[in-house]
Amino acid sequence: MKNLKMLLLICLLVISSNSFAERIKDITEIKGVRSNQLVGYGLVVGLDGTGDQTAQTPFTVQSLKSMLSQYGITLPADVNPQVKNIAAVSIHADLPAFAKIGQTIDITVSSLGNSKSLRGGSLLMTPLKGADGNIYAMAQGNLIVGGLGVEGADGSRVTINVPSVGRVPNGASIEREITNPFALGNHITLHLKRPDFTTAKRLSDTINRVLGPDNAFAQDSVSVKINAPKDISQRVGYMSFIENLEFQPGEAAAKVIINSRTGTVVIGNHVKVYSAAVSHGNMTVTITNTNQVSQPGALSDGETVATQQSDIDVAQGDNRMFLFNTGVSLDQIVRAVNQVGASPGDLVAILESLKQVGALSADLIVI
Repeated sequence: MKNLKMLLLICLLVISSNSFAERIKDITEIKGVRSNQLVGYGLVVGLDGTGDQTAQTPFTVQSLKSMLSQYGITLPADVNPQVKNIAAVSIHADLPAFAKIGQTIDITVSSLGNSKSLRGGSLLMTPLKGADGNIYAMAQGNLIVGGLGVEGADGSRVTINVPSVGRVPNGASIEREITNPFALGNHITLHLKRPDFTTAKRLSDTINRVLGPDNAFAQDSVSVKINAPKDISQRVGYMSFIENLEFQPGEAAAKVIINSRTGTVVIGNHVKVYSAAVSHGNMTVTITNTNQVSQPGALSDGETVATQQSDIDVAQGDNRMFLFNTGVSLDQIVRAVNQVGASPGDLVAILESLKQVGALSADLIVI
């Protein structure tokens, strides 16, 4: 009962909430201005006996020999050192947009072999490459490992979190910059994070209302092209002004999200139910809508407004039929199911049945 009341509260908050103005910077991205992924391969040394078992990970030994050869140390071909304080690792990081040479970024280091823990290790200098094969950063530093692994002499083992992955804050220095189209051309294109024709139209209208007509053009449900000055310093100030403008985005399409693992149900706005009857357990729910007219007093400035009164009748007995009339909203269904003390699973079953018979005017998404 407690879980269903919480579900009802979430549903009512989602449905009854008003649309609020949002900043342009919070719902859009500039075309071409994005981060880029970097990856590298290297060695972590200084481990306390928790490195790779080199007999099972020959690439670790090969990497060690290759590194030693760069410093004039050549091992015989038939000699494979059995070291336990070295681990082969992969390094990955995100190179932010506008990152400059000499700045540093965080890196994540993950074991590639059978190393039990990277705790206490140090990453040796490793180049980080982009998708084009060029080197964009150099990584090196001492690892911070949040996990812990302890093993007894009898083979028993206790592991906390994941000790085979670590981080190095500011562990890579940028060696190459990535160009982006921000300073190029006469236009800047904004991409909506959630595609919507209404939002794109309102975004362009807001910019044109502030800056003047024909400054912004909605190209589709995602892209809005904006005229921009050619001078880079003016362009920065121009975008700073635009991204802080506020407007009201369009409302999302009617959706019902169901988490099949936790039983969580989130119901969006504009979700309606057409006439349908559902048999479920021993609950009987009848929802009827009555059209009424609100008439203002004589000589008043009021207007005659049509209103709708919903009556919910709930019974629990031998009759097992749900009756839903056309136009009933899902918040009324949730309220009706809540009155008979049903579980969220009952609501999920009802929603699935309504969708299958075509009586639910919303996208039913199960995650």
